[in-house]
Amino acid sequence: MFRVSCIQLRSNNDIHSNLNKTTKLIIKAIKQKTDFIITPEVSSHFSLDKKELLRVCTSMKDDIYLNGIQKLAKKYKKWILIGSLIVKVSRNKLVNRSVLIDKKGKIRTYYDKIHMYDVVLSKKEKYFESKSFYPGKKTKTFNLPWGKIGLSICYDLRFPNLYRKLSKIGSLFFSVPSAFTETTGKKHWHCLLRARAIENFCYIFAPAQGGTHYNGRKTFGHSLIISPDGEILKELKKSEGVITASINPKLSKNLRLKIPSLKTD
Repeated sequence: MFRVSCIQLRSNNDIHSNLNKTTKLIIKAIKQKTDFIITPEVSSHFSLDKKELLRVCTSMKDDIYLNGIQKLAKKYKKWILIGSLIVKVSRNKLVNRSVLIDKKGKIRTYYDKIHMYDVVLSKKEKYFESKSFYPGKKTKTFNLPWGKIGLSICYDLRFPNLYRKLSKIGSLFFSVPSAFTETTGKKHWHCLLRARAIENFCYIFAPAQGGTHYNGRKTFGHSLIISPDGEILKELKKSEGVITASINPKLSKNLRLKIPSLKTD
């Protein structure tokens, strides 16, 4: 058994402000006796303006937000997954990257978002992530002290084959840090997350951005922790905050023995 916490933010374009808010919520999670903490997508800087991002974003080595979270992980001896931050990997190249930090403050692995959110929801609401970010090419898992986690980010959620691949190589948990839009979130968020959990008998850890941001963009919130049989264990609707739940890795394994769909697929 272990305890996991999902942090919900309403990030803006001020990295120092976002780090300060995240720090307070990490400390709150620690008071809830958590073992593993996850932040949402684009925790450090909330923007799709490529010129702005190229100006303010850095390599991982120089990233203020990442360095601050590493210090917290080391100080409090907690595993922390930064749901994502925007990393500058060359002069004109950005990636949307999830970064896993161990309890000694060291980076253990990272995952670059594979599926770019290029959609036209209405005449007024359009998103073209591929204009700002380069897509990742590799799936990533990591053996945590409690079992294997499969990494993903937001729009990846709509691609079930990704999660099937992650589960078939032994993942017991999926991280789905997100900044789901208000428009699609209220229609699809809960059912997609529960489906991914049930299909694969995996726990879902889905911290989210929530509310109306500085640039007018609205995100759905509703951070969720879901059991391998689709039960919502914890949920936080719109406000910034933390949810924490106890996780039993044996539940995933037991369900897979009862219904061996992963073996026959």
